[in-house]
Amino acid sequence: MGKPTGFLEQDRELPKKRDPKKRINDYNEVDSAIDESITQKQAARCMDCGIPFCHQGCPLGNIIPEFNDAVYQENWKLAYEILISTNNFPEFTGRICPAPCEASCVLGINKPAVAIEYIEKSIIEKAFADGYATPRIPSVRSDKKIAVVGSGPSGLAAAAQLNYAGHHVTVFERADEIGGLLRYGIPDFKLDKQILDRRINLMIKEGVKFQTNVNVGETLSVDQLKEDFDAVLLCGGSTIPRDLPIPGRNLKGVYFAMDFLTQQNLRVAGKKVQIEEVWATGKNVVVIGGGDTGSDCVGTSNRHGAKSVTQIEILNKPQKIETKPCRGQVGQ
Repeated sequence: MGKPTGFLEQDRELPKKRDPKKRINDYNEVDSAIDESITQKQAARCMDCGIPFCHQGCPLGNIIPEFNDAVYQENWKLAYEILISTNNFPEFTGRICPAPCEASCVLGINKPAVAIEYIEKSIIEKAFADGYATPRIPSVRSDKKIAVVGSGPSGLAAAAQLNYAGHHVTVFERADEIGGLLRYGIPDFKLDKQILDRRINLMIKEGVKFQTNVNVGETLSVDQLKEDFDAVLLCGGSTIPRDLPIPGRNLKGVYFAMDFLTQQNLRVAGKKVQIEEVWATGKNVVVIGGGDTGSDCVGTSNRHGAKSVTQIEILNKPQKIETKPCRGQVGQ
């Protein structure tokens, strides 16, 4: 730990988000650019807490205190190497992860938690900007051919790991572009698709092959897949939405979230929507569900120019947490 008193001297701080009055008119990312000075100060807040519960909170097992310390010491390359040892795509998780690591942060017991997600995003963006996020090509290749069906987050992560192990990996995607949920689910104002393309291009340089417009079981038979590959990994996401069987469900104007969000992602990409288009423009919109998907629908509806947007959530409204800077002297 680089600065034992950091958590006493610095409060939680993040760069300001783009002005809502401006960002509502476009689909660019909401967050402003990375500020290295803020990132280093936030990394200094990481405590020598004995048992880093952030490790357990993170589903990937990210080695968080160590990369925080490296950032504080301005050793960004070491921070990057620590981060990618457990996380294939920090540029995705640093933007869209719900950050259970922060909910597990010991500092969060009586002060705002360490800004782990922002630090993670800063590390990977710094790595790409400075040129050390380079292809990791295996030194030895096996003679095994692996097929990965589905190019969403799980398919891409599996393909990356299998490729690092030296196998010959081909990813099959039924859509016209790679990415799955990352491409056609998450709005561009949360995840700019240039970030996704940047990672895919890196994976291609590492040796992973991608095939689009291939629907396994239809355009490519399962038997052919089994014949051509030594192993097949199924990473297809669920495209069956959770319905709400209530009176009026089948009335006109009631849609599933993904039908709405996917269309807008196609438009932002300059592609034509092939089915009946769904717009919120000038309408009174009700969004049922208060999670990430619901918030994506709210943000998209606002950008469409909805007359009003009402969101319904089954849980209680979260309490507003007020944070105050530490005014006491170190050591008191």
